[in-house]
Formats: sequence, C-alpha cells, structure tokens
Amino acid sequence: MSDNGCGFPAPGLQSFLFKPLATVGGFEFNKVMLLALVTTVLVIAFFWAAFGKAKVVPGKLQMVGEAGYDFVRRGIVYETLGKREGEKYVPFMVSLFFFIWIMNIWSVIPLAQFPVASVIAFPMVLAAIVYITWVALTFKKHGFVGFFKNVTGYDKSLGAVLPLVMVIEFFSNLLVRPFTHAVRLFANMFAGHLMLVMFTVASWYLLNSWLVVGAGVSFVMTIAMILFELFVQAVQAYVFVLLACSYIQGALAEHH
Repeated sequence: MSDNGCGFPAPGLQSFLFKPLATVGGFEFNKVMLLALVTTVLVIAFFWAAFGKAKVVPGKLQMVGEAGYDFVRRGIVYETLGKREGEKYVPFMVSLFFFIWIMNIWSVIPLAQFPVASVIAFPMVLAAIVYITWVALTFKKHGFVGFFKNVTGYDKSLGAVLPLVMVIEFFSNLLVRPFTHAVRLFANMFAGHLMLVMFTVASWYLLNSWLVVGAGVSFVMTIAMILFELFVQAVQAYVFVLLACSYIQGALAEHH
C-alpha cells in the first residue's frame, strides 16, 4: 500500500533518484552518470566510424553521418550565423545536438528508461559551456567597452529610457539567459518523463484492478506519450542548439 492509501504508487521525485552503482574515493557513480558516459562514447564512436575513413563514395554509415551533420550545419548553423561565420562552429553545434538528443532518447530505451537531461546538472553544464563561449567571443570581438554595450543593449536613440533598458538587458543577458537556456531543456525532459512514468505505472496498476478498461486507455496514452516524447526530444535538442547559435550570432554582430 502506498502512502496515499489507495495502493497506486504515484510517481514523484523518487523517479529521478538513483542509488550509487559504485563509490570511488567518496565519489558516487549512478545510473544517470553511466547513461551520460555511454552517450559520450556513442556519439564519439559513431562519428569516428562514419568519418574516420571517409570515402568519396560514402557507405551507409557515412551517409547517415553526413545527413545528420548536414542537418545541423545547414538547418541550424548556416541559417543563424551564415556560411562564412558559421562554418568554424559547426563541429561544436553538431556535438551539442547529438549529445543532447541521445541523452534525451534514453527515456524510451528499455532498461535505461530515463532522460539524462531531466537531471538539471547536465543542462546547466551545457548551458554554461555555451554561456562562456558567448562571453569570450563577445570580449574578443568587441573589447571591454563593446562587450558592455552588447550585453546592455546600449542605443543612444532610446533617449530617457536608455538606463532602464540597459539594466533590464544586463540582467537578462548575464543572469537570466543561461538559466532559461538550461531550464527549458530540463523542464521539458523532467515533465515528459514524469508523465510517461505515470501512465506506465497506471497501466500496470489498473490492469491488476477491476478497472481493466482503464488500463487499456492508460496503455494507449503510454504509447502516445512515447511517440510524443520522441518528437519533443529531437525538438529540444534543436532548440538548445538554435539558441546557442543565436547567442553566438549576437556576440559576433556589429554594434554601433
């Protein structure tokens, strides 16, 4: 019997907590860390296998790799930064996209069944990498004064409201931006996993009660949620990288 008295094991924060698989020197290594590590290995191994010995006439694996690489390069980077400026950032954005996408896909993989990005530490680190890149590029491109104008939206034509705009833009760019960048990915994966767990557990619970018809409905919803999650997982990887490109575009843009 669960704590709510009805016997239904309602999913909650316990669905996101895992016991350590191993402890080395006081450092605990759990399932989420393992999935993140496997994701890293898979992404590196795939592109190494696809392009390690690239051929003029590509094989099947190289064709798949080129299609994925080209999707990010042309569909996100070139569209945001342009071909000339964007080319140097393509490897970084491709790595981000596929790392995030595979981290998310674990949610619907048997035995794994958990999206790594639903643990906020991972989106925070990725957002921090993008943030540091944006700050460094802005300093490099514009210098200290130019950086200040960039992050504050300095524009003399705004007149009397300029001080207010500068304060808002300063906090928005330096404090709110990395937070929202991370939370957008985290919140979608967290909510999606919670809903998927709820319908999966409900299907099993109802199947073992007199509400067998309800179990069928819940099972259909589980399948629908899985399909929807597959869509959301790809979209969130796309949005994260699109925003990263947008930030870099802002860093490289000329401000007067």
